Amino acid sequence: MTIKVAINGYGTIGKRVADAVAAQPDMEIVGVSKTSMNADAYVAKARGYPLYIADLAKRPDFEGAGVPVAGTVGEMIGKADVVVDATPGGIGLKNKPMYEEHKIRAIYQGGEKHETAGFSFNSSVNYAEAKGRQFTRVVSCNTTGLVRIIHEMDREFGVEMVRAVMVRRASDPGDIKRGPVDAIVLDPVTLPSHHGPDVRSVLQHIRITTAAMIVPTTFMHLHVLQMTLAKPATRERVLELCRAHPRIGLVTKAAGIRSTAELKEFMQDLNRPRSDMWENGVFEESVSVEDGTELWLFQAIHQEADVVVENVDAIRAMCSDVPADESVRMTNAALEFVAL
Repeated sequence: MTIKVAINGYGTIGKRVADAVAAQPDMEIVGVSKTSMNADAYVAKARGYPLYIADLAKRPDFEGAGVPVAGTVGEMIGKADVVVDATPGGIGLKNKPMYEEHKIRAIYQGGEKHETAGFSFNSSVNYAEAKGRQFTRVVSCNTTGLVRIIHEMDREFGVEMVRAVMVRRASDPGDIKRGPVDAIVLDPVTLPSHHGPDVRSVLQHIRITTAAMIVPTTFMHLHVLQMTLAKPATRERVLELCRAHPRIGLVTKAAGIRSTAELKEFMQDLNRPRSDMWENGVFEESVSVEDGTELWLFQAIHQEADVVVENVDAIRAMCSDVPADESVRMTNAALEFVAL
C-alpha cells in the first residue's frame, strides 16, 4: 500500500519532509500548501508537487508568478491518508478542527504543545504507540536530539538525572527577521527551559533539568549534556552505543571539526540534501565518564533537519504495520543516510 501524504505548510520543515517522503518506496506526496507566494513555491513547482493554498483569493499571486494552484487546503487533505502539519507554532492547533472534520490523521511539529495531539513521538522510544492514533506530535529538534541520546544511555545503564544546557542558534539561515545579531540571550532566564518538560512528554520517567540561551549564529544548536547513570559505564561502551545507533553520529577527532560551521560544511561536502544533518552529532573527544557514572558530552543538533526522518517514521507508525526498526532502516536507506 502506498501512503498518500499531504504537507500543510511548505517552509523550512515542510519542504524537507516533502522531499524525504517523496524518496520513500511506500509513500507519495499528494500535495503541499502555502499561504503566500515566495521562492518556496517555485521549489514546489520544480519538484512536481501539486500546490494548494488556504485562500483562493491569493490564486492570482501564484498563477501570475507562473505557479499553478491545484486547489484549496481542504481539497488537498481530501486526497490524503495523513497530513504533516508543518505550519508555524500555534497554527496547527487552529487547523485541528479541519482535520477532525475530514477525519484525517495529522502529525504536528514541536512548535505545538503536547496537548494539541495528546501524544509526542520519537521513533526510538514509542513508535508502536502511534498506531491507531489520529494525532501525533513529533517533538522539537532539540528535544529529538535529547531523547535519542538519553534513551540510548537509559536502556544500557539507566539514567538517574540529566542536566543539559542548550546553546541555541538565533535563526535559520534564510530567516532575516530574527536575532539577536550581537548578544547572548537567556531563553529563558529562569530554569527549566521548556526542553526538559518536553523530553518528559516522551520519556516520562526521566529526571531532567535544562537551561537554554540563544547565540548569534544560524547553523546548529549545541548541547552540553551531563547524565548521572544508574550503573557504571565506560567511555568506550558509550562510544559503541553511539556508533550502533542509526541516528547518532560521532564527530571524530580525525575529522578535526570543532565547530558547528565546520560540521555544516562537512554535510555540504558529503552532498547531503540542503547540507542537512539528520543525526545527532556527538563530538567524540567530548565524551567522558567521571567516577564511573557521570557522563559528559557535547552534541550538535541541526535545527532544520533532525525531525525530518522522525516525521517519515511517524507516518509509517500511524498508517502501516511496518515495525519501528524496519521503518528506520527504510527511511535512512531511501535517503542514502548513514550516520557519521
